[in-house]
Amino acid sequence: MGFLLILTACGKSSDTIVSIAVHPTNPRIVYVATNESVYKTRDGGGTWERMATNLSTYRVLSLAVDPRHPATIYAGTMFDAVYKSPDGGQRWIAHNAGLKEHVSVVNQFVFDPRDTESIYTATTVGVFHSTDGGRLWNERMAGMKEVHIVVTVTLDPDNPHILYAGTTGGAYRSEDGANTWKKINDGLIPAEILDASLALGVNMIVIDPRATNTIYAATTKGLFKTLNRGESWARIGQTLGDQYVSSLVVDPSRSGVVYVGGRAGVFKSADGGASWSAANAGLETLNIRTIAMSPLDPDTLYAGTNGSGLYRSTDGATTWTRVPLTLAPAEGRAH
Repeated sequence: MGFLLILTACGKSSDTIVSIAVHPTNPRIVYVATNESVYKTRDGGGTWERMATNLSTYRVLSLAVDPRHPATIYAGTMFDAVYKSPDGGQRWIAHNAGLKEHVSVVNQFVFDPRDTESIYTATTVGVFHSTDGGRLWNERMAGMKEVHIVVTVTLDPDNPHILYAGTTGGAYRSEDGANTWKKINDGLIPAEILDASLALGVNMIVIDPRATNTIYAATTKGLFKTLNRGESWARIGQTLGDQYVSSLVVDPSRSGVVYVGGRAGVFKSADGGASWSAANAGLETLNIRTIAMSPLDPDTLYAGTNGSGLYRSTDGATTWTRVPLTLAPAEGRAH
């Protein structure tokens, strides 16, 4: 169940940061989920407010901001599927039709850039799709019958009908808007290991937005890269301090710049993963849960840790500064 978190009135920061979502047009607005609640800053991390208490009953595992309508926030929970806020996190409404009877754990959201009412979500029982902003969800698992847990899903920004899913049984690709899926494990996981139920889990799949045939897979047993949309994979990152890779982001503005996080901290590559250097200056723990990049400035990154809260870098991970989840004065007095 992770770490027990306490946020006191005086602003002690929660220890484990589970998910981070940065506003697409206002860099001063950031949302974070801890094991305890969801928090929002409007002033670049100077002060924070705790979001509506009706979410506190549930462990929030994923947050997403609608890129076209950024007052709309989605939260994926451990116990009660999907919640949606229409007003920047002040109110949360369950959006579970077609979903809750199947699944309680929601790992990730991804929006179709052509229409952000079209949303895909990765859950413990597969991929689901909504065409109406989460009001109704439909299962999209054809071709993925042997998979029980989908950890991550992403779509090709140039061809949004092409999607990739990372699961506890490797990777899959869809070329028809998630209606059908094809297994793409060549070089990623040998069939005999998959058949023996000792599969590696794919924690994240990230497409290089500058070259969408190039895709990275962060897994429980290493880092992989494909140059041909997953038809074949090659292992990279053998020099990383730990082969469990929990998070990965690709710089959309500079070719070959990639960041990964895991139990050995943050690592950065400037050459598409051929070589890596540790990027941990200022971090008080190296156990990284998640990394998020600002949509407006790729040198601004946030790192959520499993032991010492939230950190921010404004220089491309050269240095990190802790960002305590200090409560704004009014809420601080209330608590």
